[in-house]
Amino acid sequence: MMRYSAMDSGAIDGHRGAVLALLSFAMLIVSLDQYIVVVALPEIASHLGYSPQTLQSVVSAYAIAFSGFLLLGGRASDLLGRRRIFTVGLVLYCVSSLAGGLATNVLQQLAARSFQGLGGALVFPSTLALINVRFREGAERNRALGIWAGAGAAGLVVGVLLGGALTSFFGWRAVFLVNVPLAALALAAAFALIEADGPIDRSRAFDLPGAATITASITLLVTALVQAPEWGWLSPLTMGLLLASTVLGAAFVVIEQRSVDPLLQLSMLQNSWLRLALAVATLFMATFGAVLYFLSIFFQNVLRYDALETGLAFLLPTAVVVGSSTLAGRAVTLIGLRAIMISALALGAVGALAIGFSLRPDMSFTDLVPGLIAVSIGDGAMFTAMFIAAATDVSDHQQGVASGMVSTGSGLGAAIGLALLVLIANAATAGLSGEPLRTATADGISHAAYAIGFGISVTLGIVLAFRGQKAGGRSP
Repeated sequence: MMRYSAMDSGAIDGHRGAVLALLSFAMLIVSLDQYIVVVALPEIASHLGYSPQTLQSVVSAYAIAFSGFLLLGGRASDLLGRRRIFTVGLVLYCVSSLAGGLATNVLQQLAARSFQGLGGALVFPSTLALINVRFREGAERNRALGIWAGAGAAGLVVGVLLGGALTSFFGWRAVFLVNVPLAALALAAAFALIEADGPIDRSRAFDLPGAATITASITLLVTALVQAPEWGWLSPLTMGLLLASTVLGAAFVVIEQRSVDPLLQLSMLQNSWLRLALAVATLFMATFGAVLYFLSIFFQNVLRYDALETGLAFLLPTAVVVGSSTLAGRAVTLIGLRAIMISALALGAVGALAIGFSLRPDMSFTDLVPGLIAVSIGDGAMFTAMFIAAATDVSDHQQGVASGMVSTGSGLGAAIGLALLVLIANAATAGLSGEPLRTATADGISHAAYAIGFGISVTLGIVLAFRGQKAGGRSP
């Protein structure tokens, strides 16, 4: 992908600014769908006939496909052309969102959600790679990634807000159908703003054996982790999927070692910043990434908020996350990437512990505000920082794979973290109903918040122990 000469001046010219706005908008769309359905789940269940045991599959179907195909999407972006893969992903997103909104039964909707996840797995690494090859490493790229990450982090929170509003005023189908005009607008802008890809480089192989084994391995692993609370952690099905995932993962390593043009060049892991980004992204989604899920449950099941009230409760964290993510790029340039990570993680850990301490059935929303602000600042800043780290010292032709690697790590972290935290939150709720269930739910979510704070502290320890090369405009 060509670079624009305006990069040499350090300024973001009008055309590249428009491209950045488009890519940030696409990132917002993809992020929206990770949580936009959460508030609508009760209404979806009543209309389509989900049982309490199968309702979580509306969320997990997207997560499984998204996580499983991210690395493949990144590789495809590098080899087949970033605009090609970006636009294909948007088309999938548009069509599958329409299908999900028009679904009349469970199978139709789960199929649509899976294809939404696939579309997201193509769009996400493509947007990141397109930014990373257009903006010079350092202050310019940090600023661009701050804007992009602000849109992505905001999407996670705005999804809950928008989902509540749409469900209240238009019904559950609107949380799917809203993506159709959004994706169509992004698709039209992509053809207008992003130059066409050159001819496909036939000299580089796609590494189909590697792509098949790693995609299958990750898909089986995420499926096992997501479904284990329902199936049982020691059930034959869960253990079988975990074993199959392990075997396929080992086969992937062997294939990559022997491949002339591997899907994932293991030498990339010699990049210390990329290794840190992988570890941090995985733990980030296992901790920060679960906060919205549990708060949504707390607002609805404990404080008795309706869908709209739940959405409005996320206005504050939305504003904080957007501001923190956007400013983090410039802050990295000023004080260094590692310093921003340390500050964000320390604040996030304090915020999660404060949330855990404040959660109780008779609390008011204002009791939650200090912890919510702290964890939202840490959330937004870390989201930006980890993707700056992922792009540091990575060549242009490997940016898609690098972004796919880190995005896959975040997807796995989300699945692992949520599975473990749900066990903690639900440990004492079995067989309860009425007011005892409400109290036990508040206590369980409080325990999950403490676990999130501990996990963030572990991440902080990893960053404190890290010693890498200069990055982010200053030494780490």
